[in-house]
Amino acid sequence: LQNPIRKVVNMLQAMQKKVTEEAAVAEELHEKYLCYCKSSGGDLAASIETAEAKLGELGPAIEAAISKKAQLEKDLASHEADKQAAKAAVEEATALREKEKTAFDKEFAETKANHESVSKAVDALEKGMAGSFLQTRLAGVLRAFLVKNQEKLDGDRREVLSFLSGEQSGEYAPASGEIVGILKQMEDEMAQDLKDMAAAEEAAVQSYEELMRAKKSEESALTKATMEKLDRLGDISIEITEMKNDNTDTAKSLVKDKAFAADLKKNCASKEDVFEEEKKMRAEEVTALADTINMLNSDDALELFKKTLPSAGSSFLQLQTTDASMRTQAQALVNQARSKVRPGHNAARLDFISLALSGRKVGLDKVIKMVEELIATLREEQEGDDQKKEYCTVQLDGAGEKQKVLERTVSDIGTS
Repeated sequence: LQNPIRKVVNMLQAMQKKVTEEAAVAEELHEKYLCYCKSSGGDLAASIETAEAKLGELGPAIEAAISKKAQLEKDLASHEADKQAAKAAVEEATALREKEKTAFDKEFAETKANHESVSKAVDALEKGMAGSFLQTRLAGVLRAFLVKNQEKLDGDRREVLSFLSGEQSGEYAPASGEIVGILKQMEDEMAQDLKDMAAAEEAAVQSYEELMRAKKSEESALTKATMEKLDRLGDISIEITEMKNDNTDTAKSLVKDKAFAADLKKNCASKEDVFEEEKKMRAEEVTALADTINMLNSDDALELFKKTLPSAGSSFLQLQTTDASMRTQAQALVNQARSKVRPGHNAARLDFISLALSGRKVGLDKVIKMVEELIATLREEQEGDDQKKEYCTVQLDGAGEKQKVLERTVSDIGTS
């Protein structure tokens, strides 16, 4: 008859090995998770710090750009007003110049005709042709000039007007007459007036041309400044739009990063608490299993088993008593092991074994079979745990790769 205590010990040792392996796997996964928490937390903190610093810079930069844009718009309006003023000044100066030129041409022509009349009169009088001169067109022109300006004439020139009007009697003596002298003086004055008028006109033309050049230069400078500031206005408008978009995107990213960091911190802390609790329970379970195995391997247990073995002269009553005693001892051991097993880890099967041991119609062979089934179940659970471990490892590796991709993306965005 095979020792049933040895089978229970083997079962408990298998459970102890499984729990120890589970502890090693859990420790490894926990270390990886802590590494992920630490690296991700550090990266998130750096990302949050960078985003906050960027937002602190973008705000003043946007305000400065908006202020600069407003100044450019103000300058452009001023340039346009200056261009219109320059254009109006050119039109006004041009109209005045045309008016002055018309007046000059008229006055110069009249003065020139009067000067020519005086010159002809002097020649005629000096040649003794006063009578015939008075009948000419030039004499009429000179007479009309003197009549027009008679209010400005002095006494001598009034005599010339009287002469031209035929009011003097007798023949004029050119060698001794005063009329020739007066006319020569008028001739000289008119010649000087013509020079002065021509000089004044030339100066007016020169002043007008200088004004035109200045206004043209001013208008050219204003046009150039306008074009440059229009280009700058376009660039700064684009810059403002880009900075605003960047500010919005950075703010949204910061909110998400902070939320993710908070969740990560919470989850990591919670995971740490859960791990420590599981570690403590697992240690208690290993201790309980070890104590049970030691108890079953003790001399007392071996002696009890020997006493239960049937001998040649044993009566049915002795066998029945021995079987009951062994059941009681085995049940005590199972109950002790059950009290140290954490909930959910095959506790129900141990309860069922305990119930079978307490029955009277189930033999030890049936109990041993149930223990063997429990061992088979533990092997299946071990395979399932191994698959879970592999899955968790793949997930952690995938999360690490995703993190690297996100870091590269963030780095590329920051560089661009």
